[in-house]
Amino acid sequence: MSSKARHKRSWLKPGLLALLLLITGGARDRLDQWITTTELPPIIREVSTEVRDRDGELLRVYTVENGRWRLAVNPDMVDQTYVEMLIAYEDKRFYSHPGVDPMAFVRAFGQAIWHGELVSGGSTLTMQVARLLENSGTGRLSGKLRQMRVALALERTLSKDQILQLYLEHAPFGGNLEGIRAASYAWFGKEPKRLTPAEAGLLVALPQAPEARRPDTSPESAATARNRVLARALKAGVVSQGDAHSALKEVLPNKRRAFPSVAPHMADRALQENPAAKRQDLTLHKSLQISLENLAKRTVRTLPDGVSVAIVVADHTTGEILSSIGSADYSANDARQGFIDMTQAFRSPGSTLKPLIYGMAFDRGLAHPQTLITDKPVSFGTYAPQNFDGAFRGDLIVSEALRQSLNIPVVLLLDALGPAHLLDALRKSHVPTKLPGNTPGLAVGLGGIGITPEGLTQLYAMIAGQGQAQRLHWRRGHANDKAQPVLSRSSAWQVGDILAGLAPPRGFQSRRLAYKTGTSYGHRDAWAVGFDGRHVATVWIGRPDGTPVPGAFGGELAAPVLFEIFQRIKPSQDALPPPPPETLLLSTAQLPKPLRRFAGRTAVFETAKDAPKLIFPPDGAKLLLENTDLTVKMRDGIGPFTWLANGMPVKTGERRRETQISGLDQGFSKLSVIDSKGRSASVTVWIE
Repeated sequence: MSSKARHKRSWLKPGLLALLLLITGGARDRLDQWITTTELPPIIREVSTEVRDRDGELLRVYTVENGRWRLAVNPDMVDQTYVEMLIAYEDKRFYSHPGVDPMAFVRAFGQAIWHGELVSGGSTLTMQVARLLENSGTGRLSGKLRQMRVALALERTLSKDQILQLYLEHAPFGGNLEGIRAASYAWFGKEPKRLTPAEAGLLVALPQAPEARRPDTSPESAATARNRVLARALKAGVVSQGDAHSALKEVLPNKRRAFPSVAPHMADRALQENPAAKRQDLTLHKSLQISLENLAKRTVRTLPDGVSVAIVVADHTTGEILSSIGSADYSANDARQGFIDMTQAFRSPGSTLKPLIYGMAFDRGLAHPQTLITDKPVSFGTYAPQNFDGAFRGDLIVSEALRQSLNIPVVLLLDALGPAHLLDALRKSHVPTKLPGNTPGLAVGLGGIGITPEGLTQLYAMIAGQGQAQRLHWRRGHANDKAQPVLSRSSAWQVGDILAGLAPPRGFQSRRLAYKTGTSYGHRDAWAVGFDGRHVATVWIGRPDGTPVPGAFGGELAAPVLFEIFQRIKPSQDALPPPPPETLLLSTAQLPKPLRRFAGRTAVFETAKDAPKLIFPPDGAKLLLENTDLTVKMRDGIGPFTWLANGMPVKTGERRRETQISGLDQGFSKLSVIDSKGRSASVTVWIE
């Protein structure tokens, strides 16, 4: 070769190389611009709202648009074997390619030529995410190019874990199931954190043909696809030979499972209060909630049509609501109206407010548990309360009057306290109320007011908490308000001690449970509410529409349910606390004299039984005197006596209870007598 030719060749090589680099660089720049200018679909899509219990257990989940189940997920929430299977089967170079895998396309193209048909696709997981986000097809060339472009752009915007998360949230799994968590719940009834190799294999295979491989409608296709995934996983070393062999024998699910729907009323309440939060964390205890929901269903089976039940359980030491059942069956559309949350319904509390009235009376020095009180016919204007059985017990101690739930003694105490003070105590206890009229009357003490089952639980939590009112709450992370005193701790203890002395319902052993039952007017509401050293619970039974339930009594219907609730909370009971040091533990005879017998707020103004009484002439009498002397008569009182006419003493030092008064003029005269203790009696007469 000549030197000229060699020189030309030496010049040509660098030129061709430069031209090739120029062309490659231009193509690269155009490709980069093509990717950079890609208009990405919305990456953030709505996920289902989840309601969880105190331990993070799923209580209820809500669908998104078009009734789809799409639960939020990240790779850490998914079984690692599943993730490894998915990558081995769908996209083994997922962590190394830029969104498009050229080697996968070459493989797919070669297999298609060799077999004369499409055997495997070249789509990466990122391309599948692009298709899912845009809801585009897979077969047309234009669609495939668009997926490649979006995939390349996504890889520049998101991390590999973020792309994997999008796949885990949006992959289709049959029907209205989207995402691995929705699929795991629907097909296996659990979170995907711990999947067996067989379960993981099925969930890897389903998104490729979600309807054709559904295990409930196409079990053979589902098994074939699952086994193919297991074979690929075995070859890739994801599972062992033994695990793969065992997985091939595992039976496929033959039906979809229902998503959790525990505490539906409380879940709805949480969602209504904060609809933007996709995770609602409650203080409820899932296992207890399920147990008590089953108890509620069992309770109404033997009750008349239309009767429902509500239950509230709380930890009165923390203020956390642990269980809330608004009805026996949330989905019931019959007369039971299960969709109504009866824990929030205002109902007449019957006799369940009586313990608060007694506690207030103890605090104000009106009574003591050993104080005598008289159960006898009384009237307050036109209001004449009666005991439930219509009988009267005469004199009995206050603690027994509360245990027997007598109406007249508690109305006497409420009259001394004032109904407005009772409403103020309920307000301080954070108990919402509904008053029939504008002015509270004495009837509020016997149930003439509206209170919710949750509100009644709040009230008894205050009594159980040594008289300190702490607002109950049901949302995790709630900051407790400062407790507000309503009763002294000694009065609260005395009330609890009295209620703990009640005999348990038939069939239950005594648990030293402080409890009270109540029945509203017309047998519309049957109640039982009680507490031990830690927990407080309320049971309401009745018809949501407020119609009577003939023969329904709180002691017969609600009390047995209350005692079973405490058995289900835990086998052993938290003991009630001992009496505070300042508690006055005395018998009736040992009490200070004013506390031995309840006298009422007007006792100081009332005439004592042995006070003097003028018996002649009668008050208002018209007298025609033939002379100036008027005979007057009296009884009772302690001599000597002083007689007065029109305020002027006319006789002093009298021992007899009959005398004559002289010198009275015509017209009105006021005659009075005063005994040695300063007690007096007077009448006014007309002299003609």
